[in-house]
Amino acid sequence: MTQNYDVAGLGNAIVDVIASTDDQFLLEHNIAKGVMSLIDHYRAQQLLQVLPGGRELAGGSAANTMAGLASFGGRGVFMGKVRDDRLGQSFARGLEAMGIDFPTRRASAGPQTACCLIAVTPDGQRSMNTYLGACRELREEDIDEAAIAASTVLYVEGYLWDEPAAKAAIEKAMRIAKGNGRKVAFTLSDPFCVERWRSEFIALLKDQIDILFANEAEAMALFETEDFDGVFQSLRSFPGIAALTRSERGCVVAAGQEVHVLDAHKVPRVLDTTGAGDQFAAGFLFGYARGRPLPDCGRLGTLAASEVITHYGARPEKSLRALAMAAELL
Repeated sequence: MTQNYDVAGLGNAIVDVIASTDDQFLLEHNIAKGVMSLIDHYRAQQLLQVLPGGRELAGGSAANTMAGLASFGGRGVFMGKVRDDRLGQSFARGLEAMGIDFPTRRASAGPQTACCLIAVTPDGQRSMNTYLGACRELREEDIDEAAIAASTVLYVEGYLWDEPAAKAAIEKAMRIAKGNGRKVAFTLSDPFCVERWRSEFIALLKDQIDILFANEAEAMALFETEDFDGVFQSLRSFPGIAALTRSERGCVVAAGQEVHVLDAHKVPRVLDTTGAGDQFAAGFLFGYARGRPLPDCGRLGTLAASEVITHYGARPEKSLRALAMAAELL
């Protein structure tokens, strides 16, 4: 089959609603400052009504990566569950506006579309209130076999592993990818996610995952080691590619005996690290899907991460393709 997509993304479909507020607003509405709090549907509806001038963006970790891929000029398709409600329609429009296909059927019943309500105060603190809603309802029937078969890489968000039905959907997607000779990329998402599912993630490494994305803390949690050298020792038996980020120390890309230590791109000021890992994956996957050498994939990843940390929000605000061309990476 002709490859129509560089990457098929599989992840939580969440609408980010971002608004500028002040500390008084946080106090009046009992919002914990600078942290992420899980909320229920009732609380989400309350905050949606009072959040001033919220800007809506199609969010979630893997969806952020797909946005970065599109900014590079890549071709992407995303699978994630939303309800057929106002926010679900907003999520679909957001992806489509970026040129990302979104074939997943919207639910006509059940929980409302997931949202993350983000209040940004003048000091730059982001206070997040997350309602997971419909994104936890992904099922095997939501997996688009043709889209995965037509993609160079299937990219899976580790957060999805928490729900049994979503786990079954991931396993189906991986079988389809492997059956069609495609590569499977997996991001560990969060150290707490790793702690919950460590043994199962290790099993995936042995026979399903071709490209592993992790930051330093996630990798150390996966291999139960207290230093980065221990991670490398544990990876010696991994037959695939490991793309490991280390914040200001850049990244390490390892494939067997091939190891590349790459510096971070310098930025004048780090404003918000939200989405740095998502955008690193975007750059790396774009390079990989287009047949670039592993060092170039890593450099494209660090370039994308460097753009997103200079502003608020988890999506690129500048054209990543233009930045990559200026840096002579494309």
